[in-house]
Amino acid sequence: MPTIRINKEIKFSYEILEKFEAGLVLTGAEVKSTKLGHIQLKGSYITIHPDNTVWLINAHISKYKPAGTYKKHNPTRDKKLLLTKKEIDRLRGKLAQTGLTIVPIKVYTKGGLIKLEIALVRGLKKHDKRSKLKKRDIERDTQRAIKKYLY
Repeated sequence: MPTIRINKEIKFSYEILEKFEAGLVLTGAEVKSTKLGHIQLKGSYITIHPDNTVWLINAHISKYKPAGTYKKHNPTRDKKLLLTKKEIDRLRGKLAQTGLTIVPIKVYTKGGLIKLEIALVRGLKKHDKRSKLKKRDIERDTQRAIKKYLY
């Protein structure tokens, strides 16, 4: 399962509650471009339409250069996600709670297919982010001190 792209902003800005695996519906040129790593997840999010379809909004897939110009390429077009009906119903029920949203975490390949890991998340407050940074800095300083003391 080689990872193609990770959305690092998510771990800092959100608390991950639950993860799901979804398939992506892409065109041929988008598949090749994605496998080369030309995809950006920053600022993208997931929506559920009333007809029980799930869409990835605002993800940027660059144009695949060797594909030519016979088709107009829209890099930020909405991409359909493939989830089971049970998973969609579960997500819809969870979204009814306030403060929860669905965001993409990473894109990876699995058996030649392109998969998207999505998560149900809750946004962190500023003081939570600060305490997270402080805790990380303290941990880093202690590791440096231990390393310096042992060597």
